[in-house]
Amino acid sequence: MTLPHALGAGLSLKADHYADAFDCVAPGLWFEVHPENYMVGGPRRAWLEMMSERHPLSLHGVSLSLAADCPPGTEQLQRLRQLIDRVKPALVSEHLAWSTWRDQYHPDLLPFPRSTAALTRIADNIDCTQEALGRRIAIENPTHYVRLDGHDWAETEFLAELSQRTGCGLLLDVNNVHISAHNMGFDAGTYLDAFPAAAVLEVHLAGHSVDASSPELLIDSHDAPVAEAVWSLFQRLIQRIGPRPTLIERDEHIPPFTALLAERKRAQAQLELPQ
Repeated sequence: MTLPHALGAGLSLKADHYADAFDCVAPGLWFEVHPENYMVGGPRRAWLEMMSERHPLSLHGVSLSLAADCPPGTEQLQRLRQLIDRVKPALVSEHLAWSTWRDQYHPDLLPFPRSTAALTRIADNIDCTQEALGRRIAIENPTHYVRLDGHDWAETEFLAELSQRTGCGLLLDVNNVHISAHNMGFDAGTYLDAFPAAAVLEVHLAGHSVDASSPELLIDSHDAPVAEAVWSLFQRLIQRIGPRPTLIERDEHIPPFTALLAERKRAQAQLELPQ
């Protein structure tokens, strides 16, 4: 249960599906949650602890703000460590983004220039996070909507260097690559081909939508089935790097559990193909 590459395809765990998820016996199945929803105890965390005895879990954080100008808060890391110690997840991950800056909190995953100074700062934040948690984490590639100046590094090279300096793993979100390629005008396949394969601990697949006010912009909305273009990129990726734990990510317009299982089955079938 603790070996990430032994996992198959997983699903985002939603409250509406607790009973179905608990009873499901699909081989290789695992579930991912945002740990922020389970840190305070109560019935929700008690249920997650029950789930951890039945299925492998992954904790996918959204609030450590690793690209900020200061380390994650000590109390926040302690609460996350307590949850990790209780549910013993197979995977723990966070985003390459910031949401807290100089005591100001912004409820979003915000971008930054990939400068050498940012690389050093983020590596330090990852180091202190892994030390506090007592384990390796994976860092997710971001989704891009606007062009920023000041980049010293290509994104794949930046992530590879972060992994080399800190020992962290990487979470490759294929939907993020597709959206960013569309919005920024680069080739998604070329990006995937350059991604550091050895560091990939987890893959994400999700749906997206078109921005209502700017139809040329794609939004990482997680509110629809995985698009065919993303499935094609996933196939290309797995053919190159081999099977990795792969999540079907869904956060809005949640369909019946059976619909998510059908998407999960498609991902699992790709992971099981001879490489």
